[in-house]
Amino acid sequence: MKWEGFPTLQVHMAFHLEKPSPSNGLEIPDKLYFRIGEVAGLCQVPAYVLRFWESEFPQLKPNKSGTGQRLYRRRDVELALRVKQLVHVEGYTIAGARSVLNEGTRRRAQHPELPLPAPATALGRSQQDIAVGLNRVRLELREILGILSEESSTAASARRRASTETAKGPTLFET
Repeated sequence: MKWEGFPTLQVHMAFHLEKPSPSNGLEIPDKLYFRIGEVAGLCQVPAYVLRFWESEFPQLKPNKSGTGQRLYRRRDVELALRVKQLVHVEGYTIAGARSVLNEGTRRRAQHPELPLPAPATALGRSQQDIAVGLNRVRLELREILGILSEESSTAASARRRASTETAKGPTLFET
């Protein structure tokens, strides 16, 4: 039976949601570390949810400052956004999201997506230019190694001096 005089209403149900990128079009600030409040704001979840995710996802391990405050790196923020996408948008359970992330980690370990080195001619450099650059890097690394070994030998000799001085001198409790 057709309803005369009434506009036709068409209802479309979307069964497949578009999968947004982990950052969901969100621009993550270019910072070295983020505090938990900043990450919670970026992910639009309360801070306690992030702490819960840390306990459930072994990949999500922010550093902690001397005062115990969580310091998230950019990689941690991206992972938190990915967890939010899996759980809140795609409808995975925590266990399902954990297995998706573990599978991605396993796949990357088996098939690393490292770029192959291009031949020197493709880069517009000659073999000699590359050798000169490598020698320069080698010299700089040797200089750094020399500085570090000087510092470590100076520290070691200072420790030896301190230990021999305390061994020779009277202690506080000696009479």
